[in-house]
Amino acid sequence: MSDTSPASSPPPSPSLARKAVAGVLLVVPFAVYLAVPTYAKDGPHVAGFPFFYWWQLLWVVLTAVCIGSAHLLTRKRGEAK
Repeated sequence: MSDTSPASSPPPSPSLARKAVAGVLLVVPFAVYLAVPTYAKDGPHVAGFPFFYWWQLLWVVLTAVCIGSAHLLTRKRGEAK
């Protein structure tokens, strides 16, 4: 008798749409970082920091959020958390 229980089958792979969204989430930070002329300015200041610096620092945090979201979208269901 063959074992066809759900525990023995591999977890399903993420769908193509989820992979596409994850890809966009991974590309967006690079596009923002490479668009230097759009944020290479002095004002407005936040807590004494010029726009150029706080914008980059903000995107360090947003990049981590994008990468984490992409990971959650592409991991196989049933994998250890």
